[in-house]
Amino acid sequence: MANSKLLWPPPDEERQRQELMGEMMQARGLDVAAASRVDGGLALLEATTKCRLCPDEEACRHWLAGEAGSTPAEFCPNDAFFSTGLKKRD
Repeated sequence: MANSKLLWPPPDEERQRQELMGEMMQARGLDVAAASRVDGGLALLEATTKCRLCPDEEACRHWLAGEAGSTPAEFCPNDAFFSTGLKKRD
């Protein structure tokens, strides 16, 4: 367990990744309140952890900026969760 700290990004990078996650959820139309109830909140916790450890932050930024030809399914470890049908209703 002594090495577990090495897996987490520095606080500033972690905050930036959380902001990216929020942007991605918004871009995908995810209802965060509904998503937070899936599996008693564990699904959102798992998604948050995946974003914190994501190796493709740059691909995420490019997709959100509309600069990528790829789909989130190609790079996002949370694509399945973000595609669950928990969409906001207008």
